[in-house]
Amino acid sequence: MSEPSPRARHWNLTGPLLVAVGAIIALAAWSLPVNLKSISPALLREAGAGTPSLGQFGLQLVQSEKIGPAALTLAAAQAVNDPLAPQLEKSLGELSAHAPEMVAWGGWDPFLDPLFNLRENRGHTASTPVLTFFITEQARTKLRDYLATSRSLGVQALLRTREITSTGRFVPVSEPGGQTLEAVVLLTALLYQGEHLAPPLQRDLRNLADSAVTQKDLGELEPFLVDLLSLGKRLDWAQLGELLRRTEDTKTVGEYAHLARVAPDQLPMIYAASLFSGSADQVATYLIKYGKPGLEDLRTALADGQGAVNQLLRWQVPVNRGPSAGFVAAASLVILHPRVMIALKYLGYLVGAFFLLRGMDRWIVTPSTGAPASLIHMKSGILALLFSALFIVVTEPFLLKAAPVSEYRVRLVLPVLVSTSTPPDHSAPKPTPNMDASTLISIGFFAVLQIVMYFICLLKIREISRSDLTPLVKLRLMENEENLFDGGLYVGIGGTATALVLQVLGVIEPNLLAAYSSNLFGITCVALVKIRHVRPYKRQLILDSQSLPVAKP
Repeated sequence: MSEPSPRARHWNLTGPLLVAVGAIIALAAWSLPVNLKSISPALLREAGAGTPSLGQFGLQLVQSEKIGPAALTLAAAQAVNDPLAPQLEKSLGELSAHAPEMVAWGGWDPFLDPLFNLRENRGHTASTPVLTFFITEQARTKLRDYLATSRSLGVQALLRTREITSTGRFVPVSEPGGQTLEAVVLLTALLYQGEHLAPPLQRDLRNLADSAVTQKDLGELEPFLVDLLSLGKRLDWAQLGELLRRTEDTKTVGEYAHLARVAPDQLPMIYAASLFSGSADQVATYLIKYGKPGLEDLRTALADGQGAVNQLLRWQVPVNRGPSAGFVAAASLVILHPRVMIALKYLGYLVGAFFLLRGMDRWIVTPSTGAPASLIHMKSGILALLFSALFIVVTEPFLLKAAPVSEYRVRLVLPVLVSTSTPPDHSAPKPTPNMDASTLISIGFFAVLQIVMYFICLLKIREISRSDLTPLVKLRLMENEENLFDGGLYVGIGGTATALVLQVLGVIEPNLLAAYSSNLFGITCVALVKIRHVRPYKRQLILDSQSLPVAKP
């Protein structure tokens, strides 16, 4: 056998090097903690590093003598195993023992002292929903007299809504049973008077109250009053005031009232996240969109610190809990320049795939096709683009997968006008099941089979190309291996049939993607082998055979 040419030795040397460089670039790009429609846990940890923890925030609330908000924050800190939770619990207990009269209201407020004599309040020793105090006749009389002297136009507009008789869900104040509506209106007016509402929310309420008085109908103000009633039956005065200071509009108030009804056990976590982030609107939007999985993501961010919570709510994407190397050193760059880093990640996929393809060409398949180098590079670039796009889809778990229906989404329940013997089913629709582990393992197994088949075909081409036979004989040998080059299709069809049988037998979950992925990988493998390798090599062999001298008879 003749010695390989210096050019062949150079190609054999650079082939493995290109494969190694391509694999390193692709792995480095994959390890960058940035995704298109999700956020990495490594990125949350980096964003939360050096920022206050939930326990520290609770201690700040204790120092501000806000017992009620600190109590809910303590419950959330204990849920995420914050190391400062024991210290927060001790500090909160000391404050509550020092000022027991403030515990029921959740904190001190100078507006409440002349109305309810807080220093003499000893009847409630635990946090008490604020409407418990406002519903009595004596309390409503004091509130009416106090608010009647207010110079605030918004407060006066709210007080005039008590005279409206056209209501929907409430009983008018002037009729028996109207105490509830009056208590909620007075609560709203006192919150307005004490500047416990965010400025945008104040403006919304002022406009709604003016419109209701003008039209002599509660109208759009009534849903807000219903939502405030729901929150007032669950939160004390300080808790409600701190929440509404961070709420920008009446829509968010409605979302919080809905969350308090559908997830009462998670209210401390939701409430603490709103105060911790400073934006109740972003928390409500995130939870309404993602439901229970979103709450788990929020719990993860709360455990990492205030910066992590702000980062999660700013991006409004789920946490990517899939396998990831997490190149933490680049996390700070991702936080500063997320779009640049996502572009760099995808560019790394493209460059890595290109080097891998060129390296395999030079390492495993050595025959020269005689084609221009620019054409070879263009073909490798197109294939690299396709492979990188496929890799992006595989590594981006939320890119093509539809999000399941949120358990916390707001549902409109309409009254039924006819009676039926079968009660309607009000159960929440089941979320679309995600791919389970067995399905992912099946897809991965089929992909590995086709990769092995691909390399077997390349090795056969390399064996024929390095033989000392004439081009015509090599061409006949290539034609003799057609069944091998079609082997990817046979393996793909066999994998699809096997997957369907296993699904019928119940071994794996029914999922057509797992079955037909085997066929898809087989078609891709055969197309690569025949179009990229077999066809150009056969063309070169035909041309080489024509250049041979014709034997004379």
